Amino acid sequence: MHKIKVVHIITRFDQGGSAENTFLTVRGLDKGRYDVTLIRGLSFESNMNGAEQKVVEDRLAEASRCGVKVITVPDLVRRVDPLCDIRAFVSLVKIIRQERPTIVHTHTSKAGLLGRLAAFLCRVPVIIHTPHGHVFWGYFASWKTSLFILLERVFACLTDQIVTLTNQEKKDHIGVRIGREDHFRIIHSGVELKKFSESEIDPPSVRESLGIPHDALVVGTVGRLIPIKGSNFLLEAAGEVIKKRPETIFVFLGEGELQKQMEERASQLGIREQVMLLGWRPDVASIMSTYDVFAFPSLNEGMGKALVEAMAMGKPVVASNVSGIRDLVVNGENGFLVPPAQPELLAKRIKYLLENPQIRQAFGMAGKRMAGGYSADSMVEEIDQLYLALLTEKPCLSIPSVHGEVKAVIENRAGR
Repeated sequence: MHKIKVVHIITRFDQGGSAENTFLTVRGLDKGRYDVTLIRGLSFESNMNGAEQKVVEDRLAEASRCGVKVITVPDLVRRVDPLCDIRAFVSLVKIIRQERPTIVHTHTSKAGLLGRLAAFLCRVPVIIHTPHGHVFWGYFASWKTSLFILLERVFACLTDQIVTLTNQEKKDHIGVRIGREDHFRIIHSGVELKKFSESEIDPPSVRESLGIPHDALVVGTVGRLIPIKGSNFLLEAAGEVIKKRPETIFVFLGEGELQKQMEERASQLGIREQVMLLGWRPDVASIMSTYDVFAFPSLNEGMGKALVEAMAMGKPVVASNVSGIRDLVVNGENGFLVPPAQPELLAKRIKYLLENPQIRQAFGMAGKRMAGGYSADSMVEEIDQLYLALLTEKPCLSIPSVHGEVKAVIENRAGR
């Protein structure tokens, strides 16, 4: 049987949501139908510690064991670096010409620009791009953002389908005139739900190992400590909450450039003993099991996989009313939405949940039910359907056996 060759391209293959999404996709695609190649950068910009790097290496090894061909392009970096970018582009053209894929699927901004252009010049039949969120606000100066939007408008013309993680992300793209309505397909980022909903974790033991008193109330978050994630606003909210409820502990799971600043600010607020900055850890589910409330103060977010993970564990949520978060959190049903960068409103909603355990439980149960639609298997199945649909719409004349195979698969599905 002639397999459909697919190449996935991403810059940073680290512990971020985009990388995890890409890993779950390349691992999960049916290797009896697809010949899968993953092109990735070295992820130096992620500043991963030894434990993170070990997880990434394990994932790459697992992908290889599952039949994925992994190719590393050292010059494929996230930052704008003309010399690296030119070398990376030349490398991508060479690899694509050698691999001769039927589909090129790019992930994140830089890989999306270089990868799509290389695929277009190499006349790849199907080109797909997943932005994994966007940088239309909150990241760059206005001139740089405008330039990026202009480039995305141009490159949308080279793209058969743009995959957004949420309906709001799609609206945001169309709102700045990137792509047409029919350019977009919404496929939620997948989560390995079993790790969070069915794992055998003993929260009291985890609390004890972290030094959290058994009678403390815990508010926690997961995410990099960088400005766009809003962790500094959550810290300010922590000061307000702890004034009223000094038994509350705030846990920040993640690391980044703001860590030292946040440590100093917690001391200034007089709450250093009630704030735990744990850095990055592989046992996210265990740490999250100790939370009574999950806070997610991002200023911009494509979807927020950590939100789904918290929902899968039955945690009530207080999150920023921005971007794709709106598609996950139904205000007053599984959590509260608050305006971004407003620590006093964030604190108010957190305090309300801490003081109302029955509401916490109701929100948590609602979130647990909603999380079921975000499994990794569902994501891979939808991506598979997208590939087959695009191939039938655009017959691959140079490889008719592939087109015949795609038709056979769809006919078999229709006959189920």
